[in-house]
Amino acid sequence: MKNRSLVSIDDLTTGEILDILDMATGFEKDPTRQLLDNKVIATLFFEPSTRTRLSFESAISRLGGKIIGFTDASSSSVSKGESLNDTIKTVNNYSDLIVMRHPVEGSARYASEIADIPVVNAGDGANQHPTQTLLDLYSIRKTQGTLDNLNIFIVGDLKYGRTVHSLIMAMSRWNTTFNFISPDELMIPKEYKIYLDNLGLKYYEHTDFTDIISRADIIYMTRVQKERFSDPIEYEKVKNVYVLRNTMLKNTKDNLRILHPLPRVNEIHTDVDVNKKAYYFEQALNGVYTRQAILCTLLGLK
Repeated sequence: MKNRSLVSIDDLTTGEILDILDMATGFEKDPTRQLLDNKVIATLFFEPSTRTRLSFESAISRLGGKIIGFTDASSSSVSKGESLNDTIKTVNNYSDLIVMRHPVEGSARYASEIADIPVVNAGDGANQHPTQTLLDLYSIRKTQGTLDNLNIFIVGDLKYGRTVHSLIMAMSRWNTTFNFISPDELMIPKEYKIYLDNLGLKYYEHTDFTDIISRADIIYMTRVQKERFSDPIEYEKVKNVYVLRNTMLKNTKDNLRILHPLPRVNEIHTDVDVNKKAYYFEQALNGVYTRQAILCTLLGLK
């Protein structure tokens, strides 16, 4: 995979995904190595980020790499009117790999076509977030022992949630049963249902999951993303539609684990945090190991 970009989860074969997960397992056992010594990684975050940016920077630092970049478009020449084309071409000269988050769908693919070095999509609008998906797959496999024959509940913002879209595309490689839980305003886009239909995979749509939660192997909670709404009234209508509480987990499977790409707002009550089935903070830690594996894979490092 050396010198290839990672823009969509579909840029990877199933074998390459499993290789990255296996490599991440190795990094979990021994995360501090000098594999990125003399490598410069540019982190270009045109949108705010905490976990994605910091886990990438932690991954780079633990591997001995150097970090350049910005955490806000207002602190870059974009605020002066510089185009994305010119920003990428300039940063391309300074670094060995670019990690980029941008609010416009398709921006990461565009950047990858301009750059001579690998570009990693850290989220482009409501489109894709492949590195989050890889850490989600790592977390699912680690807690379930498999990626096959699982019943996954995806709850919340299924319309704009890029983590949701990437996870569906990835888990559709295995025999997954999907349960999509959302208000009507935030239902899963039609193209993803067509995609699953063509693969012959089962999926069900619900507006509530209280009565069926006992079937879940994974509950993937998501926040309703205020920044994706042009109408604040529409956001207020749906922002607190689902709140997972500890009492709801009483009769769930022993193997159930609750994931969340974070940040959470109100959709998981803090009383869930003490439950052994809560896995979202460990999931965030897994992002360091997975991103170490991604960086080394794209740079051709063993």
